[in-house]
Amino acid sequence: MKALFIVTGRGIGGDAVTAFNIARALSEYGVECEFALDHSAPGLLLKKHNLSWYKISIPQAGGHAATKKTLAKAAVKTSKAAVEAARLIRKVHPNVVVGVIGGGAVVGCLGAKMANKPSVGILITPTDAKVCTKITTTVALPESNLFQMDLKDKNIHKAYSPVDPSIIIGDREKALQLMPEGFDESRPTILFSSGSTLFEKMALGARKLSKSGINANILVVGAPLEDDYREYLKGENILYLEYIDWIRDLYKVVDLAVLTDDGMMIQEAIACHLPIIALLGVKYGRYHNLAAIFKGAVLESDLDNITQVTGVAFNNLEELKENALKYSEDVLKASDNIARVIYDKIRKNE
Repeated sequence: MKALFIVTGRGIGGDAVTAFNIARALSEYGVECEFALDHSAPGLLLKKHNLSWYKISIPQAGGHAATKKTLAKAAVKTSKAAVEAARLIRKVHPNVVVGVIGGGAVVGCLGAKMANKPSVGILITPTDAKVCTKITTTVALPESNLFQMDLKDKNIHKAYSPVDPSIIIGDREKALQLMPEGFDESRPTILFSSGSTLFEKMALGARKLSKSGINANILVVGAPLEDDYREYLKGENILYLEYIDWIRDLYKVVDLAVLTDDGMMIQEAIACHLPIIALLGVKYGRYHNLAAIFKGAVLESDLDNITQVTGVAFNNLEELKENALKYSEDVLKASDNIARVIYDKIRKNE
């Protein structure tokens, strides 16, 4: 059995991690997994795991930040991309196509339909929900507008983001050895991250908290979207780690995580029982209301009040940890739950 994952994005974090973690769980069912990325994607995550991939066109409209203009442009490109995807699907001849998020979901599912192959769409945006739910089986992740709806359609499944279950098996001592000069183990440690890419507002949040005089290590991770963001990270107690591949070890030294209001890292932190602040509006003004999904485990903050909310979090660390624990087991099962939907789709079409 074979699955072809058609994945939006650059193949570095976020969407690629989602695909990779689902594929790893699906392989436990005896399914061989292959990947396709956009022609321009560097695919660093797949390279890291010595995986090759096919190159096709996967247009993006901007996800939750899509406008009528970007959607119109993407729609024109998507019809051609779906034909290209169908050509690849006929060549690879998978038992199922898994379209992963946004353009990857739309192109993958449309291409599979053209090639007369079964598919499953992994959804987080309004556009992929609108298209994919009409033509195939889908799985809505927490960022999707479908996730908090009361749905009766048996072809629409819901799941937490597919974290790697090994995320909880970190090595604190390894992380401490990798810390730069200036890290003080006697201080509490706060992590600022917007994923594999560092967005401006996350860097500004770290700087603002640094200037508040807080007695804490402020760790910032992620490759900057613009090099100028590094200037924000020259505060006295800010330690900028750039892009790292030892995040599970880092979680072991973190007391509080300030993350974006979207899926993978918040759910990794939930799995690790970490207190969380969701910094709002970091990625193009998107808002997913994950605090409502993980009630009591996530505090929300705007950039302007990050200092005050951090104070509230430190006064309630144990309560936040206990509330994260309530969701941890289900989050850790998410990869397998999604893999099971895909495997059932294969078996149904044998």
